[in-house]
Amino acid sequence: MKPSAHQRFDNLGSYIQALDRAGELRTVSDPVSAHLEISRYTDAESKSPGGGKALFFPRVTGSAFPVATNLFGSYRRIGMALGVERIDDLAGRLKALITMKPPKGLRDMLQLLSTALQFTSFFPRRFRGKTPPCQEVVHLGDAADLRRLPVLHCWPGDGGPFITLPLVFTKSLVNGVRNVGMYRMQVYDERTTGMHWHIHKDGSSNFSEYRKAGKRMPVAVAIGADPATIYAATAPMPRHADELLLAGFIRNHPVVLTKCLTVDLEVPAEAEFVIEGTVDPQELRIEGPFGDHTGYYSLADLYPVFRVSAITHRRRPVYCATLVGRPPMEDCYLAKVTERLFLPLLQMVFPEIVNYWLPWEGVFHNIVVVAIEKAYPLHAQKTMSGLWGQGQMSFCKAIVVVDHDVDPTDETRVFSVLMALLDVETDITINRGILDALDHSSPTPHYGNKIGIDLTRRIAGELPRKALDRGVMAPLDREKIAHGFSDIVGVRRWREVAVPNGVNRKVFLAAVEKPGDRSGRWYAEQLMTAERLSGIDMFVLYDMDIDLADNSLILWKLFNNTDPGRDLMIREGRAVIDACKKDASDGHHREWPEELHFDDFAKSPSV
Repeated sequence: MKPSAHQRFDNLGSYIQALDRAGELRTVSDPVSAHLEISRYTDAESKSPGGGKALFFPRVTGSAFPVATNLFGSYRRIGMALGVERIDDLAGRLKALITMKPPKGLRDMLQLLSTALQFTSFFPRRFRGKTPPCQEVVHLGDAADLRRLPVLHCWPGDGGPFITLPLVFTKSLVNGVRNVGMYRMQVYDERTTGMHWHIHKDGSSNFSEYRKAGKRMPVAVAIGADPATIYAATAPMPRHADELLLAGFIRNHPVVLTKCLTVDLEVPAEAEFVIEGTVDPQELRIEGPFGDHTGYYSLADLYPVFRVSAITHRRRPVYCATLVGRPPMEDCYLAKVTERLFLPLLQMVFPEIVNYWLPWEGVFHNIVVVAIEKAYPLHAQKTMSGLWGQGQMSFCKAIVVVDHDVDPTDETRVFSVLMALLDVETDITINRGILDALDHSSPTPHYGNKIGIDLTRRIAGELPRKALDRGVMAPLDREKIAHGFSDIVGVRRWREVAVPNGVNRKVFLAAVEKPGDRSGRWYAEQLMTAERLSGIDMFVLYDMDIDLADNSLILWKLFNNTDPGRDLMIREGRAVIDACKKDASDGHHREWPEELHFDDFAKSPSV
């Protein structure tokens, strides 16, 4: 419970200065546009080794304010932001707090009292000075003009400019409990934005209370707070838990708040910008498309409208933004904090969980690998069911369960276990439940099929797996596999790894130029019945433009483009997975989103 020796940052400016001193900040001195150009720089920097550097743009055309991006996009920077050497150090502090044992003597009682008093110091406090920094400059009513802000137009297909790193403050109409969430905001004009509340989020729940009551909802948006508060707004906190308490815990110091000028809400006094206003429960407007963290455009839809009543800011504010897209991007490191920080909380509910891992290619909600201390038959299935009913883990589309002695973060080891053990007829559980609103592979929005894969060793009381080795087969090249399939344009055997029992598993990837009338199930039928291919355990189908040699790419497509109930075909211990785009021939009647890329910029920038 000792505070970190690292510097505590009370505002964004002090953090940026620390990044500069540490060699973690790169300044782009040339004039740049908020329309795509800053995003182009940020995308290239985010995908450079180790996450590159934070970027600072002091000269943004059309705005008096500088822009900072990629502030948290590396392990070193996210550690600096949260005051720890390693992210797991923060999880250790939390675990020590929530697993304190009852006192056995006076010394234990004094320690418990000391910890309790320290905990109360994390609660937010009121600003006591004359003018809070976030209100050094005030624009009210018609003078509050969003067009003065350097809001980024992130991707070419976006519906407009979007505020991408906002801390959105609301209160429950029923109990007055505060919520701080991060919900993107499309800027429509000088006084209005969209408010992208997904139906499963707390902000949307608060909005529903106002809508039922027929009342306008007060909202305040802070842009650029201290790093811990920015992270806390992204954290999947339990309903009615205060994100600012989490920020105070991370900082070892309370967040200081000040009252807004036109709405009855409080915001961080050290924020760079604050936008105040209201949301009319009856007013909806088309919002989007938007280049999202899935690597695809989330589709346009109707969302509430936020009407601005005031904009306040520091005398010399910095506008901070993030760019999301196909991983790795900055949000991957913020999500990694959540993964590690919330492990102790998950273990309070599921003590059998030893560790877990959310691969970046799964974009946080498509797959989790969980290691458990297995104690009884079907323990893995019990864990899957429990996780699917637990908070934001309920959005997870795929859960893979391994034994306690398998490091779930070791991708090669997990794949080795999969190749050695997987029996597709007995180890796979198909379930149905809610999905993240950004999942585009399900035939239905917000819910669909899920898959659980049990890779734990069988114990007494469980039926044994079937014999899995199909023996040594003659080498197959693309021509032999694609014989009779003129639309199979590429073939690769999935990477081979040594497996403990020497099982010779054969998994092939195939790039397919699908005509409009052939579904994934049609291909599965042909591949399953071709005698020359009977020795192959599994095929995974991809679109023809996919580089089958790019392991990260093929995993990203696999996790994002498949609905387990529709796209997984199993027969006699063999399987075909269709990771291609879907259309009506596959029974998919929703619009399939476009993948993100910068059509207008052929070359990466030289920063």
